[in-house]
Amino acid sequence: MSDPRARAEATVRAYYDAFNRGDLEGFLALLTEDVAHDINQGGRENGREAFRAFLARMNRCYAERIEDLVVLTEPTGTRAAAEFTVHGRYLATDPGLPEARGQRYVLPGGAFFELRDGRIARISNHYNLQDWLRQVGG
Repeated sequence: MSDPRARAEATVRAYYDAFNRGDLEGFLALLTEDVAHDINQGGRENGREAFRAFLARMNRCYAERIEDLVVLTEPTGTRAAAEFTVHGRYLATDPGLPEARGQRYVLPGGAFFELRDGRIARISNHYNLQDWLRQVGG
């Protein structure tokens, strides 16, 4: 694939496909070793191993599937954005958040990506935390 925009879109789609399959190693392989991860309404974590730890917590607390994915790219293929709907279930209480009781939620979300050498070098996730809290009874 020689088109930078098509490569960027394919990488972002592969990221969400791996997420939906629960393919942790495939998911992490799409990230640069020094990936920057901007957590929704939180701080920034750096590195693939920090991202692995974040995913372990997420997988313990949440069961989520990304649907209605739309990916936008810019001409150089170094930036992309995604809009999607998260269909999830709150499995185990995440520290600082309401008690988990298996609540289901549907939440619009988005992410911004920076790509380098065919991998994701930065991801910034965004969703409406107040909407999620309302849905899970928080």
